[in-house]
Amino acid sequence: MEPVTEREIRASFVNCSKGDAKRLTVPADLDTRPWDDLDFLGWTDPGLPGRAYLVIPEADGLAGIALRYETGGPRRSQMCTICSTTHSNGGVVLMTARKSGEAGRRGNTTGTYMCEDLSCSLYARRKKTPTLGRAYRDDFDTDDRVRQVGQNVTAFLGRVRS
Repeated sequence: MEPVTEREIRASFVNCSKGDAKRLTVPADLDTRPWDDLDFLGWTDPGLPGRAYLVIPEADGLAGIALRYETGGPRRSQMCTICSTTHSNGGVVLMTARKSGEAGRRGNTTGTYMCEDLSCSLYARRKKTPTLGRAYRDDFDTDDRVRQVGQNVTAFLGRVRS
């Protein structure tokens, strides 16, 4: 992923108002993000527990998604549907997004189980490992895992837009 600016991030959101995009907290560490290892930019809002954001590069620009997730839920082992990383003790949460357009105005949402820290790109590249309470065998090729992250996050974006 190419580095992005705060202005580009705020202009990218497809499922929230311009006012909401203007008020959301953008990461302060954009200068130090590992851009070469990211398939999308993901972060949680430190001031609003249960709020997270994704910015996904597309051929014609960026697409941002505002997300919500339940905090303090059950702490059990689960697998992320974006990167297939298994986390023990609650490292995966159901991220829900209001759909864009008329469907979103009617209150329709979609969701997917994702790594709570939104580091799917780093897990896929084995640059970051989850804390597991037991051994987990991972025989998948890194290139296949990276490809899977791109396909799955794009599919989720498609559901938000439909």
